[in-house]
Amino acid sequence: MSEIEVRIADWHQDNADLRRIRETVFIAEQSVPPELEWDADDAEAVHFLALEGGYPIGTARLLNDGHIGRVSVLRDWRGMNVGGALMKAVIEEAERRGLNEQRLTAQVHATAFYERLG
Repeated sequence: MSEIEVRIADWHQDNADLRRIRETVFIAEQSVPPELEWDADDAEAVHFLALEGGYPIGTARLLNDGHIGRVSVLRDWRGMNVGGALMKAVIEEAERRGLNEQRLTAQVHATAFYERLG
């Protein structure tokens, strides 16, 4: 596995990659209804892309109030610290923006992952 890079994404420029990952993880795998997955917050959020060798493999977003969400990693890259790298980047960016308190919304099955991160 190549080194994982996490960068801030542009919602418009990187839209196809962000949507592909979230549609795969949330809509196809977890059966989240599309009308719940896509919301008005996407246009204003800070989005993140995790890449391996330039290929997008994960996403997350940060809202202006410090809420972290839509953390998703494609199945083949799970268990390889991609989620951890995403969360580290999101938290660092939140703190850089003065959002010293962050909140996270996640599915119950992901609780152990987030507890390991602290």
